[in-house]
Amino acid sequence: MKIDLDHLHYWMCAIRESKDPMRTLDAFWRGQMRSKEWLIETLEHVIYPERNKTMNFPINVDIHGGWVGTLASMLFQSAIPVDHIRSIDIDPECESIAKMMNKTEEIEGRFSAITADMCLIESSADIIINTSCEHISQGQYDLWLSNLPDTSLIVLQSNDYSIPEHIRPADNLEHFIEQSHIKVEHKCELKLPLYKRFMIIGRK
Repeated sequence: MKIDLDHLHYWMCAIRESKDPMRTLDAFWRGQMRSKEWLIETLEHVIYPERNKTMNFPINVDIHGGWVGTLASMLFQSAIPVDHIRSIDIDPECESIAKMMNKTEEIEGRFSAITADMCLIESSADIIINTSCEHISQGQYDLWLSNLPDTSLIVLQSNDYSIPEHIRPADNLEHFIEQSHIKVEHKCELKLPLYKRFMIIGRK
């Protein structure tokens, strides 16, 4: 996908103005960016058959564990007709960075970032994305899922990368499906240099 210069400008501003620019730059590792691009490419193919069926266009999106807002910015630049994105992260440092990363859409009233525990947030968005499944326990995940509506399309990502901050990695794609407790409509995996990334899309 292509990143336009206006958005790239705000990405650079977000990095420069953040309290810890090197930590913000972690969001731009090749594996991180490729995982987000893969999500968007897959979602483009999945949602269009939904048009005129169960999903209204343009769509509202909630990103739970939205981090510094990179995925939101990439979604706004994709072929997916996004009306509004809400980015939710428990880290208070992420809110201002995400707002700068998506400054154009924030000015337009199409983007918001909040500091909150995603496990306690209710959502009514058309699409709900959680790419941080490996960062929360099974109990936290089940609580998070219980707050989601039956009608929303749910996009989940995890991986098999065993590091201390990954408290619930998945051994493989089928293990991730077992952890996730949703009705799976699409499943896939992406091989990256250090790990495999898993993605499932479906509903409760």
